Amino acid sequence: MARPRIKDVARHAGVSEKTVSNVINDYAHVSDRTRQVVREAIEHLGYRVNLAGRHLRKGRTGIIALVVPELDIPYFAELARHVIREAEERSLTVLIHQSGADRDHELAALAGFGSTFVDGIILSPLALTADDLRDRTGFPPTVLLGELLEEGADHVAIDNERAAREATRHLIGLGRRTVLAVGGRDDSGLGTAQARTRGYRAALTEAGIAYDPAALLPVGSFRMPDGARAVARALAQGARPDALLCLNDQLALGALRALHEHGVSVPGDVAVIGFDDVEGGRFSVPTLSTVAPDKAAVAKVAVQLLQHRIEEATAPDGAVPGVQAQDRIVAHRLVLRESTQGHERR
Repeated sequence: MARPRIKDVARHAGVSEKTVSNVINDYAHVSDRTRQVVREAIEHLGYRVNLAGRHLRKGRTGIIALVVPELDIPYFAELARHVIREAEERSLTVLIHQSGADRDHELAALAGFGSTFVDGIILSPLALTADDLRDRTGFPPTVLLGELLEEGADHVAIDNERAAREATRHLIGLGRRTVLAVGGRDDSGLGTAQARTRGYRAALTEAGIAYDPAALLPVGSFRMPDGARAVARALAQGARPDALLCLNDQLALGALRALHEHGVSVPGDVAVIGFDDVEGGRFSVPTLSTVAPDKAAVAKVAVQLLQHRIEEATAPDGAVPGVQAQDRIVAHRLVLRESTQGHERR
């Protein structure tokens, strides 16, 4: 059986093809009665809108790319789910690309993969520099996630420095004075780890606690084995922390394992807090306190900004008003669970 077309819907509903098109595009000037009749005809015939044709008529493909460093990091997997859901509500398809935090891969994504099959890109860069982002002439519309800022580019993030300061302040408020930062980085870089380390140091200063560079436990990557190794190494070298600020939940989950293997009680001896509020932290023993970014809001704002830039880039001159690049900060909150709760020290 041939796939039904607009003219079939029009004939069945007893209206013009233009009226069917108006209903499909949700134009306001169609009467409620006519709208109902057309929708019943669409349902009866099983008509499906040709989204590809609609996008191509507007000079678009209807495909956007989400580029993240690693898909098996739970935060990025959860974020991708929200982006896909948000894009579907706008009849967009999401291509997901893993950059591996490699500069060449991130540059290729920024350039639209050398093709025109994506209308725009949501990019979480780790290896790019501000210079890489400065000249994007001819590149697809792009929205950046994370800490890397560039004038003229839309950007969505949480306030990582403030969030780390709040998390560290919470640990100190429990009476903890020897707070180690797992994954902390004290260099001048512009990344998320550096921003969170600055927040950690600010909280120490507020509390009158001297900063010790040895309190930063370096990691090779932000995965559970790296957190476990970093904490095990510190304990073997004689460190005796009473709290850990872990710069993501994967590091925190690894840290919990290392503390357990060394007979260290959580939160009795060491309070632990992470970042990202991933699902695994809700099922660990003990459950993990964490900084929870509003991932749904990150996705919603990023897709909204990107859709506007795509419309701006493909519309006739002046048809879609241009706006200045947006730097949008999304909410976060502390989620306090068993790994920090119930053991205050005074």
